Amino acid sequence: MVSLYDGGVYLVNGKEIVPEAEAAKVKALTGREADRENDRKGTMAYSIMEQHNTSGNMENLKIKFDSMTSHDITFVGIVQTAKASGMEKFPIPYVLTNCHNSLCAVGGTINEDDHMFGLSAAKKYGGIYVPPHIAVIHQYMREMMAGCGRMILGSDSHTRYGALGTMAIGEGGGELVKQLLCDTYDVARPGVVAIYLDGKPAPYVGPQDIALAIIGAVFKNGYVKNKVMEFVGPGISHMTTDYRNGVDVMTTETTCLSSIWRTDEDTRSYLAAHGREDAYKELNPADIAYYDGCVYVDLSTVKPMIALPFHPSNAYEIDELKANLKDILHGVEEEAKKIAGGRSTFTLMDKITEDGKLMVQQGIIAGCAGGNYTNVIEAANALKGQDCGCDQFSLAVYPSSQPVFADLVKKGAISDLMAAGAIIRTAFCGPCFGAGDTPCHNGLSIRHTTRNFPNREGSKPGNGQMSAVALMDARSIAATAAKGGVLTSAAELDCWGNIPEYEFDDTSYKNRVYFGYDKAETEKELIYGPNIKDWPEMSPLTDNILLKVCSKIMDPVTTTDELIPSGETSSFRSNPLGLAEFTLSRRDPEYVGRTKVVDQLEKARVNEGEEAETGLAPELKGVFETIRTIPGNENVKAGETEIGSMIYAVKPGDGSAREQAASCQRVIGGLANICKEYATKRYRSNVMNWGMIPFQMEAEPEFEVGDYIYVPGIRKVLEGDMKHIKAYVIGDTVKELDLYVADMTAEEREIVKAGCLINYNRNR
Repeated sequence: MVSLYDGGVYLVNGKEIVPEAEAAKVKALTGREADRENDRKGTMAYSIMEQHNTSGNMENLKIKFDSMTSHDITFVGIVQTAKASGMEKFPIPYVLTNCHNSLCAVGGTINEDDHMFGLSAAKKYGGIYVPPHIAVIHQYMREMMAGCGRMILGSDSHTRYGALGTMAIGEGGGELVKQLLCDTYDVARPGVVAIYLDGKPAPYVGPQDIALAIIGAVFKNGYVKNKVMEFVGPGISHMTTDYRNGVDVMTTETTCLSSIWRTDEDTRSYLAAHGREDAYKELNPADIAYYDGCVYVDLSTVKPMIALPFHPSNAYEIDELKANLKDILHGVEEEAKKIAGGRSTFTLMDKITEDGKLMVQQGIIAGCAGGNYTNVIEAANALKGQDCGCDQFSLAVYPSSQPVFADLVKKGAISDLMAAGAIIRTAFCGPCFGAGDTPCHNGLSIRHTTRNFPNREGSKPGNGQMSAVALMDARSIAATAAKGGVLTSAAELDCWGNIPEYEFDDTSYKNRVYFGYDKAETEKELIYGPNIKDWPEMSPLTDNILLKVCSKIMDPVTTTDELIPSGETSSFRSNPLGLAEFTLSRRDPEYVGRTKVVDQLEKARVNEGEEAETGLAPELKGVFETIRTIPGNENVKAGETEIGSMIYAVKPGDGSAREQAASCQRVIGGLANICKEYATKRYRSNVMNWGMIPFQMEAEPEFEVGDYIYVPGIRKVLEGDMKHIKAYVIGDTVKELDLYVADMTAEEREIVKAGCLINYNRNR
């Protein structure tokens, strides 16, 4: 059972939940009055943020992190941006892992070229370089960097180490660049929601089951959006730290900002086993702590779960799915039609066997969520002496790090899995983002990974190829594999809980990882491959802007995967203009062509300077003539009006922290987004760091693709409260729009005015 409290709560002595409406009970329990503002300071999150805040004002934080991490989709762009901004060395430990593009062969030498760039950057600037196949990003950080009371920033959305007492945040690369330049992470103090865990999970229930139950309860209503999830309650003690890690990493899929857990002796044991007992300290909320909400989870009632395509929140108990198989699958098929847009087909009804069971084509246990020691051991126990069959179903297992892999070999788990027919691979994130183990067309893959967004499995609907992913726990995936691919709940097997103690051996790290922190060799040169390109020049914001609507997306949510697809397209991750060719390619294939036309108009305006008026395209001459009919704009000049493209989406930005979702728009002419709300803080931050304006509007959009929107005096607007911004749709008639921009820090306003973070730093 997962239930949500309506309103804030007080947590007393770490055990008693008191709804705010019943605050008088606090005095009866503790002898003192409840004081909401003071008791906010009683959360673990508050104390950690306070220790890392440099502003002296706990309402508006300026955070400096203890360490950072990036993988090989993002670190090239981050280093290039920081270098262009004047960075001389890494001021804090910065881990560069190579776990996303280590198996993908597309693009010739470019994967290893990026890896060599990363190694050269670690040497030149003093970083920590983890070679391909050695560890996935988040497992390495758990094993080697996370510690109680610390804060870590990562350029991956699943940067979550809360179960180890670390508040970790996944953000776009621009925020990491700020830390590399000794600047701060600026954010209004986030709300904190208690995740109260009670009871004990059944032996066949794994961390993914717990996580999916929570995600299903909180995602759609935004209960924890941009807040910190603080895990408390007695149920924590019934989970090992390895198990907690598996729950914690999935908190990203709730759209929360970060997470933190109560720590205990098991946390100490985990850190001690990794040679870092000094990183432990006990973390608990104060005797009275106020939370902005509370999610109550009775662990004993959670059953094996499945998140059907195409989102982790599309969660059902496996038993519920089986009982309503045709009705539920029909709903997923209808959603698949919308996603495919007539370009491909995906069916599920044909996977129902004659005896009414669901047959899947593939199973994957991988990455920072599934590849942990405990999960793989449980899968091996389920499959010992069994087999996956010799039909279409296949199973692949990716241990999350070389030390985990080594101990699984010692324990015999790997040989048991191999004997059952499972394929064992090295540490790799490919199945999470669409670059590994793509199933067959019309195939259904069950995965203990982090996401099941459309095309995260590598399919290409535009080419008529479409498959899909359902998320499950490793235990139920192993149970399914033991049945040859017939969907099976782990509750149907009785083999769980026999987990030998993990023995961590860091020899593989000592022998392969480059530890260069505080050893910068600034005289060394960066090693560039031919696909690694510099960022193109971006213009500063002018007094007025003219936006052309180049895409209008009315879906309830637009993911970052739709804004810039993951998987094969990431071959161009280090080539900004090359990657930008794929912007919205799976959602609105005409977008790139439209925005490029606008970009050419803007380049012509910049090149012609004061003569821009005479060189205007005929279409724009008519637009400016109409603009001059607006009172107060009679003398507006084309040379003072930046021309850019704009995307409207209802709620953009759910999903990945990859800054490319914003930078790709910017480098081919993007100047703004307009939406009802932003799905995540990190996407909105990316928009601003790349010099685009994060407009919002309450009304339905009364404009279409191809329309122009004129916003006068935008630089002055950015100096005000931004609550009511006059804009005008320019057509046969002029239609007024009421836009607004939510709070921006002083630095964010200056970044947008400068045209992007790189320009802002150069100006300084």
